[in-house]
Amino acid sequence: MPNQVHRKTVKKGFTFTLMVAGETGLGKSTLINSLFLTDLYRDRKVPNAEERIGQTVDIIKHTIGIEEKGIKLRLSIIDTPGFGDAVNNTASWKHVEDYIDQQFEQYFRDESGLNRKNIQDNRVHCLLYFISPFGHGFAHRCGVHEGFA
Repeated sequence: MPNQVHRKTVKKGFTFTLMVAGETGLGKSTLINSLFLTDLYRDRKVPNAEERIGQTVDIIKHTIGIEEKGIKLRLSIIDTPGFGDAVNNTASWKHVEDYIDQQFEQYFRDESGLNRKNIQDNRVHCLLYFISPFGHGFAHRCGVHEGFA
């Protein structure tokens, strides 16, 4: 039985969702493009300093299919442009948290339903948080204040 499950899973392929968050200019795009030998961000416009002042956090999903040695991977990259770029970043994490929660709730609803054959797994499996080597550090960026760091 385990061999049948393995063959079926390999034939169907895998899904993986990676979220990247951090200020503009820390190398998120470069890392993603290098890891997956692709150019997901070729059409991206980088905002200037004035545009970044009032910018809010967006959630942008890129999905690509990768196949290596007959194994298929549906890779979704969730980008968070604007994260950490505003003057006041106190609640910038809220958009990211809400998105992650929504994906888990949707997956749970789908799994609890009657038709579970074609469930899409859009849950965030991994989040890479890029921390700037300059500035106030992790505790300040995440809204953690004195005594909690």
